[in-house]
Amino acid sequence: MIEFDDRLKKIFDEVDDYIEDLYGGRYNLHPVRPARGETSNPEADGLFNIGANFTPGFGSELGRGYLIDVAIATLENVDEDARREIYEAAAKKVKELLPVHFPERKLTVRRDKNHFKIQGDFSLGNI
Repeated sequence: MIEFDDRLKKIFDEVDDYIEDLYGGRYNLHPVRPARGETSNPEADGLFNIGANFTPGFGSELGRGYLIDVAIATLENVDEDARREIYEAAAKKVKELLPVHFPERKLTVRRDKNHFKIQGDFSLGNI
């Protein structure tokens, strides 16, 4: 599980960097948020924090998976079209990186209502 989480973290760090390159200059950074690259963890600096939260999928047509989360650290209003564009770009990049970081697993990204979800083989192997 630790190895799986570490590999997933690497994906989200790469996606964070990609999204920062594309959209980082669109909005002013929240005044208490460190600038991009000022910390050792991309989750803690820059305009975006990209990650995922596991959900068992109760109430979802697609079931369990990791919901992709894109947080934007700004006090400015980010309209829904811009949010959607950023979120879709992040999900597309995650989908590209999954086979690179998890070549032995069948994982994909699918839209689940207003969210994108990583789904597939989350097995932990044999004990």
